[in-house]
Amino acid sequence: MSKLPAEHKFLDLSDYGRVPARWIANAFKGTSVTPIHVTMMFVVAGIIAIACILTKQFWLAALFLILKSILDAADGELARVKNTPSYTGRYFDSVSDFFLNFLFLSSICYITDGSLLWAIVAFFAMQLQGTLYNYYYVILRNRLDGDKTSRIFEHTAPAAMPGETQRAVDNWFLMYCVCYGAFDKAIYWMDKQAEDGRYYPKWFMSLVSSFGLGFQLLIISVMLCLSWAEYIIPFFIGYSVLIFAFIAMRKYLDQGRTRNELKQANWEAQEG
Repeated sequence: MSKLPAEHKFLDLSDYGRVPARWIANAFKGTSVTPIHVTMMFVVAGIIAIACILTKQFWLAALFLILKSILDAADGELARVKNTPSYTGRYFDSVSDFFLNFLFLSSICYITDGSLLWAIVAFFAMQLQGTLYNYYYVILRNRLDGDKTSRIFEHTAPAAMPGETQRAVDNWFLMYCVCYGAFDKAIYWMDKQAEDGRYYPKWFMSLVSSFGLGFQLLIISVMLCLSWAEYIIPFFIGYSVLIFAFIAMRKYLDQGRTRNELKQANWEAQEG
């Protein structure tokens, strides 16, 4: 199953690795390689990227960050190709991203002699950015009968899917909540009406996709290659201003759509 039906797909700026991810998934389709194995591969790619950052081999670091993004898409593609979706894989993927993101920024902080406090602030900023994008995207996927492995609200552990144990799902769900629970609640508090919103135009989702992890890693890669490592942490802190801009934009668009529908209904009533 695709994440969204074809007619509702939008240009996802964070999903530039989808084509090579499909090649990888198709290559592993008839093998014993599982989506979780591919997730482990992206963890290894991320660790190599960190080692390259620490040794200031920035072009290599960028290469492995992009590879990590591609493999991050490939695990989900492989799950769809093999028709083996799992909550274990979904939470393992997210928890792995959480720790890798922290280590990416910590490594950048170390080589630039920056403040660890500001690195932590930037990490929180990145997580909030990604959470907002995922929040809107999951709402859209659930509404349009897309991939439902991700849920809008992660309140309780879901029932295990075929091929996974409930104990594994429960354990990974707990780790997911520890890592992401505060971010999910913060974004929900900022835009409680998003689930009831009826209007998520494609161009809007494309703009918000600039908060996706793939695009974030692309930004880091480009800045590393340009020898702008010292500006990466300040950039992601400042980039968070767009969180409020996107929330305000979504509300304005939804209210505008509602007003137009009321006007249309009144006009039709008058004509009738």
